[in-house]
Amino acid sequence: MSVPATAPPAAPTHAQLFLHFTWAGVRGFGGVFVMGRRMLVEETRWLTPEEFIEVLGLCQFMPGPNIVNVSVVVGSRYRGWTGALAALSGILLAPSVIAVGLAAAYQRFSAVPMVAHVMGALAPAASGLVLGSAIKMAMPVLARDRVLALPVGLGVLIAAGFLHWPLVPVLLVAAPVGLAIAWARRDSATELEAQ
Repeated sequence: MSVPATAPPAAPTHAQLFLHFTWAGVRGFGGVFVMGRRMLVEETRWLTPEEFIEVLGLCQFMPGPNIVNVSVVVGSRYRGWTGALAALSGILLAPSVIAVGLAAAYQRFSAVPMVAHVMGALAPAASGLVLGSAIKMAMPVLARDRVLALPVGLGVLIAAGFLHWPLVPVLLVAAPVGLAIAWARRDSATELEAQ
């Protein structure tokens, strides 16, 4: 008995783009990117895991925060420039208001020892969210092409993470290397199919 394929979700409305990105921004205190991925891939299914990685790859080369760029790309994909504006407004509005309020509160209460302890305790939680999201994003790439993903990914991790080389030059080297490997592998696969 075959399992019926689930139909792709309907294109979101402007209101849905605004509300979902607003909710991701509100839930993602200290880690909007993680909540944005969860919302786009797992909850609304507006993007597959592979599509999310492709959109993210594009957005990492654009100036600005990655999740803000992702909101513009997703909004534009479904509703054009007005959808991009709706998604962008959603991802920025509530977090901006919250951040201004928290900054004012922190300025007033930062000398209180309990506040310093709470801020110190938040760092490991935020690190865990980022690590968990990175693992979720890596799994589809590794499943699809381990030979390409592992060496390039490890090279970037070592260069930027451990050697503390600037990220832009690292990516300017890693991107062409990854593309060259992918094209070489594609060409060799095409030759094998032709034989």
